[in-house]
Amino acid sequence: MTTKIVFIGAGSVVFTQGLLADIFAFPELRGVHIALHDIDAERLDTAEGAARAIAVRTGASPRITAHAERREALDGADFVINIVQVGMGEATRTDFEIPARHGVRQTIGDTLGIGGIFRALRTFPLLKALGEDIAAVCPDAWLLNYTNPMAMNVQYLAQATGLKRVVGLCHSVYWTMHDLAELVGVPFDEVSYQAAGVNHQAWVLRFEREGTDLYPLLDTRIAEDPELRRRVRVDMYRRLGHYPTETSEHSSEYVPWYLGHESEVERLRLPIGAYLGIVDENVAEYEKTRAALASGAELPVEGTLEYAPQIIHSITTGTPRAVYGNVPNHGLIDNLPATGTVEVPCLVDAMGVQPTRIGSLPAQCAALNRQYLSMNDLVVRAALEDDPRSVRQAAMADPATGAALPVERIWELCDDMVRAHGERLQPSLRAVLGS
Repeated sequence: MTTKIVFIGAGSVVFTQGLLADIFAFPELRGVHIALHDIDAERLDTAEGAARAIAVRTGASPRITAHAERREALDGADFVINIVQVGMGEATRTDFEIPARHGVRQTIGDTLGIGGIFRALRTFPLLKALGEDIAAVCPDAWLLNYTNPMAMNVQYLAQATGLKRVVGLCHSVYWTMHDLAELVGVPFDEVSYQAAGVNHQAWVLRFEREGTDLYPLLDTRIAEDPELRRRVRVDMYRRLGHYPTETSEHSSEYVPWYLGHESEVERLRLPIGAYLGIVDENVAEYEKTRAALASGAELPVEGTLEYAPQIIHSITTGTPRAVYGNVPNHGLIDNLPATGTVEVPCLVDAMGVQPTRIGSLPAQCAALNRQYLSMNDLVVRAALEDDPRSVRQAAMADPATGAALPVERIWELCDDMVRAHGERLQPSLRAVLGS
């Protein structure tokens, strides 16, 4: 029976291309059924054209279908890859511009903070509808979520839809370890590591080569290079004792110590509003893809080393491998809330995605993760309980927002964001409450 892989939000063409290149790189997956869904007809058409071109370039012979209707695409799916960004670039600009007018600085704005809160709130209605469709037409499918804010979205999926086969995927742990290996001069394939925590704020618990701790080598490199010390994640590592698994730009937004202080922004070279540049680059790459398809030019076929294709290959072939996944904390990390989403190593084979129990995190790391998950919990509760006050309370609990504004201004900011996002939010959360 042919394996069916559905892309939800396939119009994110650049990311879709990379995942398809990874999928078709596995000989066992070259004959799969790829079903593409997007609500934007032009982007869906572009995604289909790109998929067919990549199949030709890689020598694959998949069945490729394109669907304007989501449930039609999902019917009989074995794997569902969610890469939707509700509101696209317009909504992302709103997430930056309105907080900036209130004095809140953001660099990426997709995980915590005002940007993360409202990205989640406009994504939740889509996730609920997607969960209902999966339950109806492909209840045994694995939902592989890439859409941020990762931890909030996975928690909402677990609590609002009841789906069990859900895992959130992010490349931050892999690339952190790849870059750390390069920094200390050890071949990556000789490095052993373990990380755990929450998405974009997990911690490198072990970093070894043949049983020898590599952290002392990292300490030496940091001591030798003053420019390395001008990075947020290095600063956090020096003070907390465990290296964080996301970039400095991301990491700066999840704590109260950096973005609110001009001296720290300068010392640590924080690029305010950096994600808007990424949005522009993605649009440019999309236009390049459209132009290449129109002219008959070859598309570049570059793998991404993302986890979704590896998971699909392992489950369908029984090949065991380890990945990092974001899953509900069902006894995995003792000193983090059971309702939260945690990022841990997972074994994948024919039995599916099997998370690893970690035990307890170092106390100082767990303290930051608990603050992160408490904010997430308020956002999810706002949606589940139709409670607009919980949206404001989440913003108050957010470390960077709370460090930047007094509470009255936080409520005013949330009101402005509600007005701007309007009908993207579920009706019960569109209320303007005042300060």
